[in-house]
Amino acid sequence: MACALDLFVDGQARGEQVAKDEPEKAGGNKADSVVKITTKAEPKQPGADGKQEVSVTFKIDSGWHIYANPVANDAMTESQTTLAVASKVKLKDVKIDYPDGKEIDDKVLGKYKVYEETATIKGTIQRAAGDKGPLELTLKFMACNDKMCLPPVTKKITIP
Repeated sequence: MACALDLFVDGQARGEQVAKDEPEKAGGNKADSVVKITTKAEPKQPGADGKQEVSVTFKIDSGWHIYANPVANDAMTESQTTLAVASKVKLKDVKIDYPDGKEIDDKVLGKYKVYEETATIKGTIQRAAGDKGPLELTLKFMACNDKMCLPPVTKKITIP
């Protein structure tokens, strides 16, 4: 971020303009304007064993990416995509499986991993006996292109 600020200040000193209209072209000014999310639970209601699987699919607009988990760069850990699953009744176990990301080798930031186009995160949940209530998914992600990053998003989705 320090490098980006330095480039911005340098550009302003030379009279360059910074593109401010790109988020509006993309439909908004947050990462969820360039990332569409779909969710699914299988089975729709947990069976007698209390097991259930959830999947979250990110469809990312062309030219954009979100940061993988793990992002593989300690300086960018706060930007990595995360999924948390909760229920009104405490869950016995939650295991989240993130897909492998594409490695980027940036001259300024170094190596890191991203998701482009489509990425699906899967979670395996062991629910408490009799818990058939809705699940609450909490997603955190940040979308960037080769020129800018949009503010990070925390999105809560309830699966009935």
